[in-house]
Amino acid sequence: MKLMVIGGGGREHAMIKALKKNPDVEVIYCLPGNGGIAADAVCVPEIGAKDIPAQVEFAKAHAIDYCVVAPDDPLALGAVDALTAAGVPCFGPEAKAAVIEASKAFSKDLMKKYHIPTARYETFTDKEAAFAYLDANPGPIVVKADGLALGKGVILARTTEEARQAVRSMMEDKVFGESGSKVVIEEFLTGPEVSVLSFTDGETVIPMVSSMDHKRSGDNDTGLNTGGMGTIAPNPYYTEAVARECMETIFLPTIRAMKAEGRTFKGCLYFGLMITPNGPKVIEYNCRFGDPETQVVLPLLESDLLTVMQATTNGTLADTEVKFSDGAACCVVTASRGYPEAYEKGFPITMSEEAAAHAYVAGAKLSDGKLLTNGGRVLGVTATAATLPEAIKEAYRLSDEVHFDNAYRRSDIGQRALKALED
Repeated sequence: MKLMVIGGGGREHAMIKALKKNPDVEVIYCLPGNGGIAADAVCVPEIGAKDIPAQVEFAKAHAIDYCVVAPDDPLALGAVDALTAAGVPCFGPEAKAAVIEASKAFSKDLMKKYHIPTARYETFTDKEAAFAYLDANPGPIVVKADGLALGKGVILARTTEEARQAVRSMMEDKVFGESGSKVVIEEFLTGPEVSVLSFTDGETVIPMVSSMDHKRSGDNDTGLNTGGMGTIAPNPYYTEAVARECMETIFLPTIRAMKAEGRTFKGCLYFGLMITPNGPKVIEYNCRFGDPETQVVLPLLESDLLTVMQATTNGTLADTEVKFSDGAACCVVTASRGYPEAYEKGFPITMSEEAAAHAYVAGAKLSDGKLLTNGGRVLGVTATAATLPEAIKEAYRLSDEVHFDNAYRRSDIGQRALKALED
C-alpha cells in the first residue's frame, strides 16, 4: 500500500513509525514532513499542510491508497472532503465535523444542547459586552479565541484586568488573527486534567490510553504555555470509575450529538477533560490526534494502527480489535532555549542510535545530510516500560543522548503523576 500523511511534526513522525509496522505498507509520503521524518518516510516539503489542491494532485499522481490527515487546519479546511471526492480514502473527519475543534462556540453550544458536562460559558463578538460580563463575573476566569490558534488561544485569567487584556489582545490586537474575532468566556474549573484520544467511526467510540500533558515551559509548571514539553501515559487520575462515567456522560453522547447534527465524526476525537469535584467535564475537543499525546499513546498500541484507522473510515470499528499495552510511556521534549518566544535555530543535532530509534522529530531540517534544529520544540524521546517510574527514568536516559546547542528540556516530566500514584 502507498500511504500519504499530511503534516510535519512529532505527532506525524509517531504516526509514521507506527504505520510502518504494517507489512503491506510499501511507501509512506509525508507532506510536507521534516528533516527527522525523512528517515522514515518520503518527505514532500514543497507541498504544505494546507495546500489541499496540491495534495489531491499528488495523491492522484502517486496512486495513494490511503491518506492520514493529521493537523487541525487542513481538516477544518476540508482536506478529507477533497481527497475523498478524488477517490482517496482518509483517516480524519470531514470539515463539517472538524468544526468541533475549529469553533469553540460551536462545541460549547453542542454540549449545552445535549447536556454534556462542561464549564458555564458565554460567547461574545462585541468587546464592550465581553467587558461587562467580566465585570459581573470576577476572575479567575477563562478566555478562549473561538477559532484555531495552534493550541495557544486559551488564557487563564486570574483577575478581571487580566481577562480584559486577553479580550483586547484577541479582539483588538488580533494576536490570533480572525480566530479571535469571537471569544468564549467560561467558568474556571479546578481539578486534574486528563487527555483521552479516541478512535471513532461515527457509531462506535474506543478510547485510547489516557495521558497527561505538561504545557508550561518550566519545571513545576512555571513559565509560559507551550505546545507541550512532555507527556506520560496512562494518567493516574483517569481511574476505571472515571472512565466509565466519561463513556456514559461524555464520549458516547458527543458522538451521538454530532451524528444528530448531521456532522458524523470519523477519525480521532480528542477529549480534553478536567476531573472536577463534581465529576469529569469537557475543557475542549480536538478533531485529531494531540501533540505530544500521540507520542506516548501510539507506542502503547499493540494492534495495527493502519487496520484501526481504516476501520474508522469504513465504519467497521465495532468489529476491529484495538488493544493497548498494560505498561506506561513517557515522552520528554527537547526544545530550543527561549521557546515559546524567541530562539535561535540551525544548530546540528546529534543523538545515539538508540535515542534516534525512540525519537519523534518536530522542528528539524536536513542540510547537506546533517540534521539541524529548525523550530521551538525540536524533538521528543519516548520510552515505554512496565511501570511509569521506569518509563520516566528511561525517557530521560535516552534524552541525555540528544545534543544540540541551546537545547532545553524540563527535568520534571511525570513527577505530578508519580505523586498522584503515591496519594
